Amino acid sequence: MKRSGTTRGKIVAVTGGARGIGKAIAAQFTAAGARVAIGDRDLEAAEDTAAELGVRAFGLDVTDPESFADFLEFVRRDLGPVDVLVNNAGIMWVGSFDEEPNGAARAQLEVNLLGVINGIKTAAPAMREAGHGHLITVASAASILPTPGEATYAATKHGVLGYLKAVRTEMRGTGVHFTAVMPAVVDTVLAAGTGTGAGPLLRPDHVAAAVVRAVARPRFEITVPGFIGPVTRLADLLPQPVRDRIFGAMVPDQVAQVRADARAGDEVAAFTTSRAGRGQGWAASAE
Repeated sequence: MKRSGTTRGKIVAVTGGARGIGKAIAAQFTAAGARVAIGDRDLEAAEDTAAELGVRAFGLDVTDPESFADFLEFVRRDLGPVDVLVNNAGIMWVGSFDEEPNGAARAQLEVNLLGVINGIKTAAPAMREAGHGHLITVASAASILPTPGEATYAATKHGVLGYLKAVRTEMRGTGVHFTAVMPAVVDTVLAAGTGTGAGPLLRPDHVAAAVVRAVARPRFEITVPGFIGPVTRLADLLPQPVRDRIFGAMVPDQVAQVRADARAGDEVAAFTTSRAGRGQGWAASAE
């Protein structure tokens, strides 16, 4: 069995790996000595990234369980059984909850929540049988914070965290680790035009570093920056009016932000025009 505390030689599969956070994760795992494969709906972009980083690239639609199974099988045949799966692909619509197109809400649920569920259900049984493995999900600080202007996105991320808590409990004692990495706003296409609130604007490398560190030192919940977790837990102990003031100071009002920013009228890389439509606040995979 491979030691859980080392990254070198591990086989790592990253979804949404063509750009943004996924690309940074692939780069840092490669630098740490892992053997990396990336999957993405945009196969051409994934192949460009693979050529740049010296990794493997495959087409992947995380909303399709068969596509996910094929992706992991391709990785197994090419590199070997997956030691670490990083669920990273994600999309986001920003704006007032009552202006969000129904297709946008549905697409976020399919990619951000069902995409993670598909990945866990596909990868976890083999890891359980092997007695080791690590399932890492790039969630969001929206998993634990109230985020005006990102209602459905936040719902998907709250759902992801709840799903991981339940499956982690079911898998306790199997040797398989679970990690939810929850970053604040990251400088990617996904967050273009949004505000950062009390925290700094993160770079994809910041999130990637947290993901790679989690393999060496497994933890279940990781927030980036780190202060978000303790502050949120403390705030949850306080009366609601006080909690509201704390979160109001920490979390930006993205409804006001997008109305004041060019993003409000920009069509930014929608999931697909046919399935999700293109609207006020689209930004697309990968996170």
